[in-house]
Amino acid sequence: MAKKQVFGEEAKSLKFSHRKMAKVIISNKNDRGKYSFRETMMDQESVADFIQKNKS
Repeated sequence: MAKKQVFGEEAKSLKFSHRKMAKVIISNKNDRGKYSFRETMMDQESVADFIQKNKS
């Protein structure tokens, strides 16, 4: 049996319900000169704000 396709408003609502995510990796250098990394998953729209807040 074939999968039933959805058209119209239902298809649009299903498409926009999937959130676009981004993985952001922030690096910090400690006193001894070693780097540590922190990974965060967030919405793609808020990546620029997060980077600006976490800049060293």
